[in-house]
Amino acid sequence: MIRNYFTPQWVYNLQKVRHMQAGKKDIRTLTNEALEQCLKEIGQPAFRAKQIAQWIWQKECRRFDEMTNLPKALRASLAEHFDIRPIQLSRAQKSADGTIKCTFRLHDGHLIESVLIPTENRMTACVSSQVGCSLTCKFCATGYMKRERNLTAAEIYDQVIEVNRLALQHYGKALTNIVYMGMGEPLLNYSEVMRSTEIISSADGWNFSAKRITVSTAGIAKMIKRIGDEQRKFNLALSLHAADDSKRSQIMPINEQNSLAALIEALQYYYQQTKQPVTFEYIVFRDFNDSLDDARKLLKIVRKVPSKVNIIEYNPIDKAQFQNTTPERLAAFAGFLEKQGVVVKVRRSRGKDIDAACGQLATKENEKSHA
Repeated sequence: MIRNYFTPQWVYNLQKVRHMQAGKKDIRTLTNEALEQCLKEIGQPAFRAKQIAQWIWQKECRRFDEMTNLPKALRASLAEHFDIRPIQLSRAQKSADGTIKCTFRLHDGHLIESVLIPTENRMTACVSSQVGCSLTCKFCATGYMKRERNLTAAEIYDQVIEVNRLALQHYGKALTNIVYMGMGEPLLNYSEVMRSTEIISSADGWNFSAKRITVSTAGIAKMIKRIGDEQRKFNLALSLHAADDSKRSQIMPINEQNSLAALIEALQYYYQQTKQPVTFEYIVFRDFNDSLDDARKLLKIVRKVPSKVNIIEYNPIDKAQFQNTTPERLAAFAGFLEKQGVVVKVRRSRGKDIDAACGQLATKENEKSHA
């Protein structure tokens, strides 16, 4: 490969990788059953699949020649037919409050974001599930991006691994929580998101507690019911952000196909199947959804299913006109719910001095690279 003088280094590296990967498949996209079948076809015993999976998921191995308990001939054959395509850290910003926002470049050149959110007793990784998003939520930077593709389970897993490394490097602590609240709608990438939670929480995978994983959705009723049917053990959160259909449809067009009534019915079904309470996420926008009347409407919703409410301070973005509510209105809103017996947690905005809003850093980096 010949590099043109004017070609950015990352583009040149991407061209080299694509050339090397031609005709190969990322082995981590195979299920254990598919891997066993591939091994069977070349005369290898099925237990080799478990060994390979342990190297990939438990030991975070990125090279076939490092899989030392496999025969050399098998290692060579794997390298000939497969790749391992980890994500690569592109940029990191550290806020004065300790939040670390990262962009990662994928094997095909796309950018995604992840965030490390440290608190006194938690280390939380916020991970993406798609490149961009198709939901066009009006307050979210990712909503102004085109959805390019879904992430694989391996690319989601890699974010967790990389953010955990940052937690250990900067704070000497491992992750305690994982939230699927980054770029994209997790339930529109259902199979890969579910597989990633299995890999992360499985004893044969990263062995992280499923009770410490939260999948957040903008609200797709039929997929919420499917989670209930499948008895998934992670926590479920609904990004509500408005307590009546009129306001919610203004800021979240998905509400036109998934009304509040449909979502409440789906959440009730989910609870019946799993007996797990739901978290409602509610960003408070100034003079839009932050009145006591809005709080009363929210109260009616949360009483329909066992739940708690996370009230979230807004982190403004350039492309939207929304602003965070005032401290006084926020206190009155949260105080009203608490007096009615609702479990309320106010999530303060993090990373105000960096590009911490969802999709913000990736958008700026993409715009810079295409300038």
